[in-house]
Amino acid sequence: MGHTVTAKAGNLISAADVKDAGALFVRTRTMCNGALLDDSEVRFIGTATIGYDHIDAQYCKEKGIYWTSAPGCNAGGVVQYIQSAIYKWCEKQQQPADGMTLGIVGVGEIGSRVAAWAREAGMKVLLNDPPREAAGAKGFVSLNEIAQECDIITFHPTLTYDGEHASYHLADKQFFDALQRKPLFINASRGPVADNKALMAAYNSGKVKDIVMDVWENEPDIAPELLDASFIATPHIAGYSAEGKHNATRIVLERFADFTDYSEPLPIEPLPSPENPLVEEESMGKALLSIYDPADDTAKLKQSPELFEELRNNYCFRREPSAYQISIK
Repeated sequence: MGHTVTAKAGNLISAADVKDAGALFVRTRTMCNGALLDDSEVRFIGTATIGYDHIDAQYCKEKGIYWTSAPGCNAGGVVQYIQSAIYKWCEKQQQPADGMTLGIVGVGEIGSRVAAWAREAGMKVLLNDPPREAAGAKGFVSLNEIAQECDIITFHPTLTYDGEHASYHLADKQFFDALQRKPLFINASRGPVADNKALMAAYNSGKVKDIVMDVWENEPDIAPELLDASFIATPHIAGYSAEGKHNATRIVLERFADFTDYSEPLPIEPLPSPENPLVEEESMGKALLSIYDPADDTAKLKQSPELFEELRNNYCFRREPSAYQISIK
């Protein structure tokens, strides 16, 4: 596009780095606020992520800075992560997913895709999303019903701190105290959605049977006891698929092209096929786990939790199931 590009690790970008920049492309580790941008020439911010709680939207509005996220970009990767985590847990339980009750809290792009897959897998699905329910959507149950009825509970709300439906510490002591079926608890949304201390207490008391954690409070300084307790523990990489990265890049570049009135074709190459695209297994669960088994990422984080950022920043982006030809024997 004829622009000069400088690359730097997201958590190391400083005010001096962006002082003369016109555009900024980031992920979640770069806090886009006055401390970073006050003395800069930045007029465009593109975050290659679904979430945007690292962007001070009010500040950008006041300063005339256009910003955009990449909604839905990594939904396929997060759904893959949830599928593999659940099938891995079912292996441990020696119980099929078919017939279990899954509760989904937050039914946006990711939550709705998880729901569609779970129904196809034979699971009963309960949905909770107060903001959408307040806007007139139907088919939701209370958070208390989720707590009482579900064998597996997975959280996917947008992180918000204020308002009637704030999601900060949505999974709190009251929620965990209401659990009835000793469920598997999954958080692959944002760390502060779950009160990690309350979660740990619920696990210790037996209210929660097992934990799948991809996002943590106070990342990268995660709680050692929660890390040790978690059945699956990963460094905020649930959405880190090659397809998700490709989608995010395409979306933010398209928005930047619109912002700059650039009309030429964008230099985005399609993803190549996997080296071994045929997957033959006796069940869909085994097929999905052969494509991605979160046990490997768990072992790396548990062995070296101090490398949280390094493991995240140097992650080998996996391929999603859609890249393969799956054959069930």
